[in-house]
Amino acid sequence: MTIRKIIKIDEEKCDGCGLCMPNCPEGALQLIDGKIRLISDLFCDGLGACIKHCPLGAIEVEEREAEPYDERKVMQNIVKAGKNTIIAHLKHLKEHGEIEYLQQAITYLKEKKVKFNIKELEHNHSVSADKSGCPGTRIVYHTNEKQSVDETPRPEGISRLRQWPIQITLVPPHASYLQGSHLLIAADCVPFAYADFHEHLLKGKTLLVGCPKLDDIESYRQKLSALFKHNEIKSVTYAHMEVPCCSGLIPVLKQSIDASGKPIPLFDIVVSIKGKIID
Repeated sequence: MTIRKIIKIDEEKCDGCGLCMPNCPEGALQLIDGKIRLISDLFCDGLGACIKHCPLGAIEVEEREAEPYDERKVMQNIVKAGKNTIIAHLKHLKEHGEIEYLQQAITYLKEKKVKFNIKELEHNHSVSADKSGCPGTRIVYHTNEKQSVDETPRPEGISRLRQWPIQITLVPPHASYLQGSHLLIAADCVPFAYADFHEHLLKGKTLLVGCPKLDDIESYRQKLSALFKHNEIKSVTYAHMEVPCCSGLIPVLKQSIDASGKPIPLFDIVVSIKGKIID
């Protein structure tokens, strides 16, 4: 068991306004039965991006015991919230491509003899019309053969991108596609400057993007630390521009890897403003 941060919703204060929902990067909040619900501990990173958008102060961050990746532990709380929250949670897992966790959740319900209609995963009108928050944050992992076979030359028009989302802030640290992956973390400008980005840098890797100059570096530090801690990352490659501000993520990456206690190799690739790899 580990102690980790996670949001807590005071149902007495919550009036169901829904202002927090679009501000949850992981899409873990839904409006159900007139109240905002955290439908999945799995996707809550505990950073509290939703807190400042609650006008009634009904959301706070607490620390409690939790076992990462344990869907059965999550289901113990989900079941207590009732049928609508159960269905919303199952749909949440399905829409994010977490099929393994979905099967674990359904098995748990069957073992505990909790009645539910699996057809409601396809037809359920009791949840918010916005199925999982912003569609741009919904997890997608491509299994298309042309995209997954990286040893062959890339046919014209075929992307090497294998997952979504890619922005560091939006990627849940527990996303299944991170497990056992080679990470490519690219500064925002690199794909525009380097013409062979897909074939020479992205091939065979899981992509994260961000801007060390314009984005919140401290939030990156927290997200990356959690990501390295909870996943077996095989390697990290940081591709950035030659301008000095673009190297600001290097110490953050080193600190986050050190904090994980894991010997994760870190590779540094520098791209010139003319689109050439310098180092």
